[in-house]
Amino acid sequence: MTTKMTLSFTPPVFANVEEERLHLKQKLAVAFRLFSKFGFDEGVAGHITARDPEKKDHFWVNPFGMHFSQIKASDLILCNHEGVVVEGNNPVNRAAFAIHSQVHAARPDVIAAAHAHSIYGKSWSSLGRLLAPITQDACAFYNDHSLFDDFTGVVLDIEEGKRIGQALGMRKACILRNHGLLTVGKSVDEAAWWFITMERSCQAQLLAESVGKPILIDAENARSTYETVGTTEAGWFQFQPLWNRIVKEQPDLLD
Repeated sequence: MTTKMTLSFTPPVFANVEEERLHLKQKLAVAFRLFSKFGFDEGVAGHITARDPEKKDHFWVNPFGMHFSQIKASDLILCNHEGVVVEGNNPVNRAAFAIHSQVHAARPDVIAAAHAHSIYGKSWSSLGRLLAPITQDACAFYNDHSLFDDFTGVVLDIEEGKRIGQALGMRKACILRNHGLLTVGKSVDEAAWWFITMERSCQAQLLAESVGKPILIDAENARSTYETVGTTEAGWFQFQPLWNRIVKEQPDLLD
């Protein structure tokens, strides 16, 4: 006998903060496993963070040096905005702290932020351009992403993180020139999905421009498409099939 999977169409509601924290950490572990599955890992580079539901100036993040494919919910470390690890036995990536602490501080509405050195994202970032509305999926970022038009090396200083936060503004994503992509969301689900689909949108535009000049979707249709595929609710929901897929394949991540 097989158990039928129940689909969820709205984010869960929790009875207490402990339940919410466990769910948050499990979603974060899922995001890391998916990033590995999709080839977004590059050595020790890359990080996804999630604001703690109780300690709002603390965030959960991957341990420095642990491969995305091996991360479980119990492996995640809790870091405050001063860079101190307050829960967990592993160090935090200095770049993760420098970028994410400032993004979380600048955006109280943001629960999660994702950054990785994915191949198409970093390739597109070298052009120093925003994505164009050339596909339905790319319209999720129409007038809702920005460009950090600078590169001064590995981000190790919080002042650089502050500048990235300023460049992000109130948008869902930022292209870090010569570096890669940064996405944010009101849930881990949303931030991770925006990264996944933004990476694919970079790939699509690179492919299209390699053979010709893409036809742009006009402004009116780009805006109306954004209102369907670019909302917080759409970002959360698009992640749910991926959550179901990876949990079935790799249930150990929930530990």
